Amino acid sequence: MNAKAMTLALTTILIWGSTFAAIRASLHGGYTAGHLVLVRYLVASAVFLLLALWPGIRFRIPRKEDLLKICLLGWTGISLYHIGVTFGEKTVSAGTAGMLIGSAPIFTALIAVLFLRERLGLPGWLGLSVGFIGIILITVGSSGEAFAISEGALLVLMAAVATSVFFVFQKPLFARYRPLELTAYFTWVGTLPFLFFSPGVWDSVAGATLEANLSALYVGIFPAGVAYVTWATALSLGNASSVSSTMYLEPVVAIFVAWMWLQEWPSTLSLIGGGVAILGVVVVNGFGRKKEMPLRKTA
Repeated sequence: MNAKAMTLALTTILIWGSTFAAIRASLHGGYTAGHLVLVRYLVASAVFLLLALWPGIRFRIPRKEDLLKICLLGWTGISLYHIGVTFGEKTVSAGTAGMLIGSAPIFTALIAVLFLRERLGLPGWLGLSVGFIGIILITVGSSGEAFAISEGALLVLMAAVATSVFFVFQKPLFARYRPLELTAYFTWVGTLPFLFFSPGVWDSVAGATLEANLSALYVGIFPAGVAYVTWATALSLGNASSVSSTMYLEPVVAIFVAWMWLQEWPSTLSLIGGGVAILGVVVVNGFGRKKEMPLRKTA
């Protein structure tokens, strides 16, 4: 992978990895989870609208036959994903959420096998098994002293499955649309369900701390907007598998940023589970896949 593609990919991972701490900062600073997802994606939608109107950038109108698929994927990869992550982070630490989302390629591989008839070799199935053991350890470790599965962890796992479905089924659309315009369509469609949380949103914004409001702006502009541009550009310049391999660093970034910003640290069991899950992801994507599937991310 050339230096420019690597720089853009790593920049994207740094931005996406910081998202989980920024969400927690907004939740701690006065936002409800519903108001945060709404504000974040109103900001992100505005960013993509500005890009669509920018001189020299032309967005094609989606084909009629693609509209339903774009809507379903937007509601899954944007709406369901961010409801799961944001509501889950009410009780799950930023680092733990990052590790659970970092396990998404495991679900991506499984969905590709079940629905796209991709094949896994023996190392692939071994990697899946190891990965799911890691996920169980992270989930149980997030419940604190009690040896149980926390509701917040289940919501984040739901988000991981949602983004995996998004990864797999958006792939054919990239043959007809550029990554930037397709991501904009997903963002605009995915924002619509968040309007359910509109009542009281401006009171929530007015009553939030400065840190919470700045964090909400940050996650709307950078992870949901700018990072998609840098990621798409990196994919266009470098080998997809090499670019996507940088995603293994995202949980590490999430844990480090949460520690520096919020003084949060996942439990020992969750950290062990995170290491096991990442090992499973590496085995599946590095040794077990018979057919490459470039990863696209929702953060």
